[in-house]
Amino acid sequence: MKAEDFDRKFDEGKEDVVEDLDLSTARRVNQDQKRINVDFPAWVVEALDREASRIGVTRQSIIKVWLVERLKVESATAVRTGSRNGLGTGARS
Repeated sequence: MKAEDFDRKFDEGKEDVVEDLDLSTARRVNQDQKRINVDFPAWVVEALDREASRIGVTRQSIIKVWLVERLKVESATAVRTGSRNGLGTGARS
């Protein structure tokens, strides 16, 4: 299938384009994993566990989701304000 035909099929949204993809070669960009350790006070861990249990996910999942959500907010704020301290600057705490 030509790229133009694939794009049209995707844009129209009438058909599933997944069957036209070779998913064996698919990859996610910028998804390299890096393990870190973070120490939290016991009350924070307990609160994370309660919330994770409430919504049916793991502690690690809720931490990841909340951190990504916050990073998106901070990044959007940095873009709006013209701050150079947005994501991807390599700055560390």
